[in-house]
Amino acid sequence: MGVPDHILRLRERVGHDLLLLPSVSAVVRNDAGELLLGRRADDGRWSVVSGIVEPGEQPATAVVREVREETGLEVEPVRLSSVVSHPHTYPNGDRCEFFNLGFHCRLVAGTARVNDDESVAVEWFQADRLPPLDRHARLTVAHALGAEATAWFLPAGTAWAESDD
Repeated sequence: MGVPDHILRLRERVGHDLLLLPSVSAVVRNDAGELLLGRRADDGRWSVVSGIVEPGEQPATAVVREVREETGLEVEPVRLSSVVSHPHTYPNGDRCEFFNLGFHCRLVAGTARVNDDESVAVEWFQADRLPPLDRHARLTVAHALGAEATAWFLPAGTAWAESDD
């Protein structure tokens, strides 16, 4: 889908200034235990499937929609696994602080394929053979696949740059 209309309207007013945006990320595994990753069209990096929550949309609905839009797969959120705010600057200079909810999702149906203009590739990877991922994606994967029963978050008073992992 690309950049939501409401964000495009905001960008017309604020330019590249910082926006705080709600977002979701999906950690999806297939029956072989492989992880789903998409290669982003904007910067060429591999990442977990992520996207912005639309106005009026519940985060669990957003993560299902984002996976469907970007990969053609149907998933079901199983567990909220991480909650973190992290900065991101796009190649065009747009600055965001994403308030991200990471979900561990169960694959329901479909065949992974590039399904929109946000990704240039979609592939399954063995967990011990992942391509280079940014810090946020590494944390999202680690905590979705970890044994924690509750969602992981940075301790109170810790800034993204100060955290040690």
